[in-house]
Amino acid sequence: MKQLLEIIVKALVDNPEMVTVNEISGEASVILELRVASDDMGKVIGKQGRIAKAIRTVIKAAAVKENKRVVVEIV
Repeated sequence: MKQLLEIIVKALVDNPEMVTVNEISGEASVILELRVASDDMGKVIGKQGRIAKAIRTVIKAAAVKENKRVVVEIV
């Protein structure tokens, strides 16, 4: 899931080398902390958070296979 998030976000931003994903695993859930350059923050969030919501939807769908709950936080 971490790699999937990186691939999606790197395709959206102007500075893909600044994209980092930190994975914090729990028993039944995983938190993915996404960090991007401040210039690219708007591109990742999108108008009214639509892109961020779409990213979260894709990651949650991928997590269903592993029976885990995933939270994507944009830091």
